[in-house]
Amino acid sequence: MKSDLVAALQEDIVLGRLAPGARLVEEELAERFRTKRHVLREAFIELERFGLIERRPNRGASVRQLTLDDVNQIYAVREILERAAAAQFPLPLPKKLYQAIDDAQKRHDAAVEAGDAKAVFRANFGFHEALFAACANPYLAAAIDDFRRKTQVVWSYAIVKPEYFRNAQREHRAMLKALRDADRRRLGELCAAHLDISRQAYLETHRLRFPAAE
Repeated sequence: MKSDLVAALQEDIVLGRLAPGARLVEEELAERFRTKRHVLREAFIELERFGLIERRPNRGASVRQLTLDDVNQIYAVREILERAAAAQFPLPLPKKLYQAIDDAQKRHDAAVEAGDAKAVFRANFGFHEALFAACANPYLAAAIDDFRRKTQVVWSYAIVKPEYFRNAQREHRAMLKALRDADRRRLGELCAAHLDISRQAYLETHRLRFPAAE
């Protein structure tokens, strides 16, 4: 199915199996996933919409390479959106909404304890999806989801670092505490600071690879 193909390629990119700039060769991928090339091209369209790949005439598809400006600008928008969401949470948060977020974090905790990068990625996505779904503005939650997907290429620089798992886990728990305490200001600060885990990992890697650009 196309959705399974999209998910598999998404994981390959986020987990660093397909590095930024890597070409996506249709023949190889069609054979690997035992799928038709038209299904593969449909998956490429969705991945391009997510900002994970780019397609160019006569050059095919490749994993998107974000520039420093791209990263800084996308994260600036993400911070604006996530602070706006924090300002709209119905605090104190209804028990049912809080429980959904807490359950998502328990799945993240289990993935971290198992050291399973793939499961951590999926559980991390689930935590943020549950968190912002509770902000009482579905359009804002959808915008946050869209911009989070645009930075999945950046996550590949952080998710391979052992400290990434624990840092994200600690910050998620702090967000849960802010929700329990109905501390809106603290929640906004935590959402903004949490973005720096993947952003800083990308910037540090970029400085090492391209010192002259700094």
